[in-house]
Amino acid sequence: MGLGSVHKTHKEEARSFRDCAEILRSGVTESGLYGIRLPNSTQTVKVFCDMKTRGGGWTVLQNRRNGSVNFHRGWRDYKMGFGEPTGGHWLGNDIIHKLTSSQEYSLHVQLKDREGNEAFSHYDHFYIDGEDNNYSLHAEGFSGTAGRTSSLTHSGTQFSTKDRDNDRCTCKCAQLASGGWWFEACGPSNLNGIYYPSSSSVVRYNGIKWYYWKGPNLMATMTTMMVRPANF
Repeated sequence: MGLGSVHKTHKEEARSFRDCAEILRSGVTESGLYGIRLPNSTQTVKVFCDMKTRGGGWTVLQNRRNGSVNFHRGWRDYKMGFGEPTGGHWLGNDIIHKLTSSQEYSLHVQLKDREGNEAFSHYDHFYIDGEDNNYSLHAEGFSGTAGRTSSLTHSGTQFSTKDRDNDRCTCKCAQLASGGWWFEACGPSNLNGIYYPSSSSVVRYNGIKWYYWKGPNLMATMTTMMVRPANF
């Protein structure tokens, strides 16, 4: 093999990026699928980079465009991630934790309803704890157009799934509302609820929800959650 192979691995090492913002800074301006290497880790992960929204450089954590991917899954699936980064997917709580605890990130939540209205919620600082703290959510510095108040539950709320109940309700929110999320006493949001076709008009409590924008029944046709370094 000789020098060639050594050179190649060295070059690949030199080209490993920690997030989509670094990929953007390297001169890549097309949104799409890229590999990142998680901070303090040898793990590489395929992520979707949004290089267009508000200057680009966003690493996508969650994306929904249709109902093709089932989001009513257990703890392990939400831990490891599921779906396809180009379509409906959840990046995985372990990955989201490693990424967002490595430096300060802001979170951008983009939503579209069935009439085609778009809105967003932005958080200046966002991270989640590790599994030992049930991926507790931390978000502050709210602004945006998707409601005057933040629909994310307050900081410190733990993540729940149908098989791991960490909410503050006598009911089981993840079973009632469906999906895995930071449920409190079920709380004002759930972007991982069931994706209903836009023709359906019944008010349901297990659909996608961002309460302070559209009430209990958002009927979203698109949701995206993505992060970028706070000092971008």
